[in-house]
Amino acid sequence: MSAARYYVSGKVQGVWFRASTREQALALGLRGYARNLADGRVEVLAAGADDALTQLQAWLQRGPTHARVDRVLREDAGEHEAGDGFVCS
Repeated sequence: MSAARYYVSGKVQGVWFRASTREQALALGLRGYARNLADGRVEVLAAGADDALTQLQAWLQRGPTHARVDRVLREDAGEHEAGDGFVCS
């Protein structure tokens, strides 16, 4: 089990990005959260199997239909930060 924090830039707010990320994360068996940041990015923290994190990162680079993803930055995170389930805030 691992955890990663992603910062997603582009047109990622107001396009169902967080809700779609939650659906993807739950389908992959991940826990964590997705939240909007004041600077227009979305922060995603996810914990789970390495393969599932890799799949989520690939999805984040595309996003949902109406999003435009310009950049995804990844950094290591602690599993304890993820909590239970997957929350959008």
